[in-house]
Amino acid sequence: MKTRICVTAVACWLAASWSARAEEGVKIGVLSDMSSLYADITGKGSVEAARMAVEDFGPVLGKPVEIVDGDHQNKADVGSGIVRRWYDTEGVDMVTDGGSSAVALAVEEVSRQKQKLVLFSGPASSDITGKNCSPYAAHWTYDTYALSHVTGSAAVKTGGKTWFFLGADYAFGKALQRDTSAVVEAAGGKVLGTVYAPLNTPDFSSFLLQAQNSKANVIGLANAGGDTINAIKQGAEFGITRGGQKFAALLMFITDVHALGLKAAQGLQFTSAFYWDRTPETRAWSQRFMKRVDHAPVMVQAGIYSAVTHYLKAVKALGTKDPLKVMAKMRETPINDFMTTNGKLRVDGRVERDMYLLQVKKPEESKGPWDYLKVVETVPGDKAFRPLGEGGCYLVK
Repeated sequence: MKTRICVTAVACWLAASWSARAEEGVKIGVLSDMSSLYADITGKGSVEAARMAVEDFGPVLGKPVEIVDGDHQNKADVGSGIVRRWYDTEGVDMVTDGGSSAVALAVEEVSRQKQKLVLFSGPASSDITGKNCSPYAAHWTYDTYALSHVTGSAAVKTGGKTWFFLGADYAFGKALQRDTSAVVEAAGGKVLGTVYAPLNTPDFSSFLLQAQNSKANVIGLANAGGDTINAIKQGAEFGITRGGQKFAALLMFITDVHALGLKAAQGLQFTSAFYWDRTPETRAWSQRFMKRVDHAPVMVQAGIYSAVTHYLKAVKALGTKDPLKVMAKMRETPINDFMTTNGKLRVDGRVERDMYLLQVKKPEESKGPWDYLKVVETVPGDKAFRPLGEGGCYLVK
């Protein structure tokens, strides 16, 4: 009788526990660079994009979706610590953005340990869905493979046969240099050298001199945000482009173009998953975004809206937040929104989507605020991203 009572009590406790969990709403954490060189391309804009998604979507599991945010400061230990606390004690169900690749790889490991989801939009390293892939992680917007194959291939086709790389000295810069070098060499080009600069360095002079002295046709910038802006500005002071060398901005954003100005940036080509003025749908969403944030949205922020919306669709359809069930539902459901047409989430966590080769307009071509870019080429997702079997992901059978 005592045993029966105990079993019944445990069963009742478990039922009550699961019932309470079922009644809990959804909580999403936005991890971002709020205060440093990536603040414009992630930061406040990332948080607002997530808020727009939950406002547009409405309640899930009977309650409004909650958003919390944190600043990783571009430090892997800080970012992973925030996410661990969110998962362990604050009831966060899914984390998005991630920011830098070094932070993202650390967060991906915490996500794996805690068996909770992370949907990256900001980080770039293709290792996230390669050797470091996880059943709990998705890489939503772009990666170093796509950047290198779209921008790198275009630069080689237009005469960029010799390259010198100036990269950010951490996981992202090294992955982008590696992936772009492979594209250059496969096309018959040659890499003459590489130098890595500390993240957020104010002085690129010694690194630019090495690039200039290499006599390479193309200086590949394997960096982003403030580092890209400063390298191009200081490169102009050294007369690099006047001397016949060209910069290839391997990861660039419209906010970087704004900071440089059209006169300095005109003609630069770069790859993006999104441009705000491409279609009526992208314009409508972007105009809403710009009323909340003081600049045009970049692909990272548009990607966060897309990822959060697709996640909420899966949770609502299933009636559960179970991570693996939600991930499976997201994989089987095509991704269609203002920035994506028939995108798909692969088993390795990579989202396949169209990518765009963009070119900065001449000053006289711009017709108004943020009218800075034009689409040169649309590259289908199955051409832009690494083939499923080539990344080394153990989830790929």
